[in-house]
Amino acid sequence: VQLQASGGGLVQAGGSLRLSCAASGRTFSSYVMGWFRQTPGKEREFVAAIIWRGGSTYYADSVKGRFTISRDNTKDTVYLQMNSLTPEDTAVYYCASNSYWPETRSTQYDYWGQGTLVTVSS
Repeated sequence: VQLQASGGGLVQAGGSLRLSCAASGRTFSSYVMGWFRQTPGKEREFVAAIIWRGGSTYYADSVKGRFTISRDNTKDTVYLQMNSLTPEDTAVYYCASNSYWPETRSTQYDYWGQGTLVTVSS
């Protein structure tokens, strides 16, 4: 499975961004898609996850009510809509896939995209 993340950029606090993660290859083997984020010196942090077929979602407490994960099965693409962004959301965001639900540990994800940088200015 190959994952390509995009959509990062610079946004002011309170603004919104939508990240995309396009999957290709053996996508049928990716039961769950997740988003993580990482800042320098810190471990990769779980953000949200979604089941490809059922659409069930799971969020980290820090983003509940602000971020929404969704998917378009026809395009093999997962999205992360991020609203009410704060400087604390600044990070490199990664999409990943795995076969377990719900799974928040980055070590349990099998495939990773290259990351896209989100910078929120105050």
